[in-house]
Amino acid sequence: MTGILAFGDNHLILEGPEPSEAEARGLVRFWSVIQIGRTVPAELAAWRVITKAFREELAWAWVVGDAAENTEAVRVLLDELRARGVAVRATAAGLSR
Repeated sequence: MTGILAFGDNHLILEGPEPSEAEARGLVRFWSVIQIGRTVPAELAAWRVITKAFREELAWAWVVGDAAENTEAVRVLLDELRARGVAVRATAAGLSR
């Protein structure tokens, strides 16, 4: 399963099951700062970043933090997903939770 994780002015396309809110926050915390050689924690091992996917393959979406910070391209993509009936979930607040 493939989905999008949007945070601030960045986003990732992930392969894996739809994460819970806590998992989405954990994924953003883990991948928002690149650290060469860092091992993925066991609780996040179900997901991996992919570099190529078709829009039609996206089956889930999470927006972590303030959606107003998302780029215009990501906002358009999220609107397309909603129009297709894909639930676009959003965290209540930023990463502090």
